[in-house]
Amino acid sequence: MTSPYDILTRKRSGSSLSDEDLAGLVAGVCDGTWSDAQVGAFLMAAVIRGLDGRETQTLTREMMLSGDCWQLRDEVPTVADKHSTGGVGDKVSLILGPLLAACDQPVAMLTGRGLGHTGGTADKLETIPGLRQDLSREWALELIEKTGLALGMATGEVAPADRRLYSLRDVTATVDSLPLMAASILSKKLATGTAAVTFDVKTGDGAFLPDMDEGRKLARLLVETSAGLGAKASAVITDMSQPLGRWVGHAAEVRETLDCLEGGGPADLMEVTYTLCQEVTSLLGRPLGRTDLESAIASGRAREKFQTWAIAQGAEAAWWVRPDLPLAPHEVILEAPSSGVLAAVANRRLGLLLGEAGGGRLRPGDTIDPGISLHSKARLGEAVEAGQELARIYLRKPDESLTQRFSSCFKIDETGQVPELIRERIS
Repeated sequence: MTSPYDILTRKRSGSSLSDEDLAGLVAGVCDGTWSDAQVGAFLMAAVIRGLDGRETQTLTREMMLSGDCWQLRDEVPTVADKHSTGGVGDKVSLILGPLLAACDQPVAMLTGRGLGHTGGTADKLETIPGLRQDLSREWALELIEKTGLALGMATGEVAPADRRLYSLRDVTATVDSLPLMAASILSKKLATGTAAVTFDVKTGDGAFLPDMDEGRKLARLLVETSAGLGAKASAVITDMSQPLGRWVGHAAEVRETLDCLEGGGPADLMEVTYTLCQEVTSLLGRPLGRTDLESAIASGRAREKFQTWAIAQGAEAAWWVRPDLPLAPHEVILEAPSSGVLAAVANRRLGLLLGEAGGGRLRPGDTIDPGISLHSKARLGEAVEAGQELARIYLRKPDESLTQRFSSCFKIDETGQVPELIRERIS
């Protein structure tokens, strides 16, 4: 097997690494024979010199094979998945899973925790008392058979190579490499053995990749790499220039999820959800129409499916009689300083400020206050009057400095544009 020194030398010079090189790298990451310095050097060389499509696919495959591979489609040939690159107020997974299951489309999703300005699905689900998220392959299959849905975090060693690579990317300024990003996402996502997956790639101020061109490149890379590894895939690029839906915050987003499943969801959130539902079912050759999805909500089947699934996964049945998802007690109204149009929202900063207030995890291990929330009232492109409510924040205690910084996230101008919500489809 080629030595780390030789592999690093070739990648530093811009040469393409062989499949054997990348297999040796991933093995060394897992067994510790590659030191942190050597792994960090590879990551930096990959950022500077790049990885081509074959290298990206091989790295993804080896990372995926470094741990447990569930191959759920061997038992459930039409099992579907969805992944979002993350944003502010993005609770689509919580709506999409039970909605598809209510339409007899099986879904299995491994969730993650939030970091930085974005919220994590796993953290939101922790607001439901008793709900277990420790999924094994066997339990995921049992849940799919009973309810059509399995949603949680893997208990076994799924893509353990990614755990070390991600932690080193975080401290070596190599997080934003598109090939490394794609390999990290896909090594975990494809380890379940899904039959089809749709990616929601966010663009705009609240996205990890605000630039549309970069988002498009990542979307194409995710789709092409997935297809090369045997999973049908497509991507939808969606706008994240303002919070998705009206609520941000863990308990508040679960509340809004229930509202959506009961027919009271805001138009933008439902549009993204319906689009992704139709996208992934089309990949499987069993497309759902918009009327099918709307009917599942109007009939109450989707809301009932959410509850049935949650109880099957350990949630307290008594809690569902009157779901209790309290907001933080100190309520502050953010008003427009002048008349005009809501021209811009510093969406990423909104997410970071909620985290600073206690509603997010700015560092691994931080404790989250699920009641810290923001209710977005005015939307981009809307005319507002001086003193009109733009948003409302819910804090644990008064904080004038924090309130002023929240207020500064909303820009009023003479004109403003409504961003296109569904920007592009890639298949």
